[in-house]
Amino acid sequence: MQKLVISTLLLTLFCLSAQAQNGSSFGIKGGLNYNANGDYFESIGENARNPERNVGYHVGVFGKIGDKLYFRPELVYTSTKSDYDSDEFTMKKIDAPLLVGIKVIGPLSVFAGPSLQYILDTEFDGINIDDVEDEFSVGLNFGIGLNLNKFGIDLRYERGFSENEGTFIENNLGTGIVSRIDTRPDQLILSLSFKL
Repeated sequence: MQKLVISTLLLTLFCLSAQAQNGSSFGIKGGLNYNANGDYFESIGENARNPERNVGYHVGVFGKIGDKLYFRPELVYTSTKSDYDSDEFTMKKIDAPLLVGIKVIGPLSVFAGPSLQYILDTEFDGINIDDVEDEFSVGLNFGIGLNLNKFGIDLRYERGFSENEGTFIENNLGTGIVSRIDTRPDQLILSLSFKL
């Protein structure tokens, strides 16, 4: 797992330094996420509570190799939040989307690719969740982008591929209830980018 994260970081750094190729660039990006995570189970046999969507944010860097057909690796810090009735689940993670895109018409392009995700921190209603099944997971990004000179804007959808539950114990009146929450993201991401 650590080798994959290190390899992704090295690939991103290589892409950021590959500015000599036609259409290649690197830059910074940031924006908002409209997201929800998976279901929350308070105890065995109880019905799941579905999340209400909430707004999060992201900031990071990107590289781009190519022009009409391009490869765009990114390294992004992401913070998400989901509401479960009166409870709140927050997650902070590092995302590394590896996107392949193609220009469709003028400055308009479409793209898709896997997103490597490493969970840094999770919290549910003030309780840190230390027991996440897999801190490293893979998701899928696909979307549409518009690039005007140094500025760009894109809208994409992200979904985690596999279930990834976190478990924690809640103490209610002296009894420990084991709860589970699906940390898999399901989000719309709006990004603004600037080429350096």
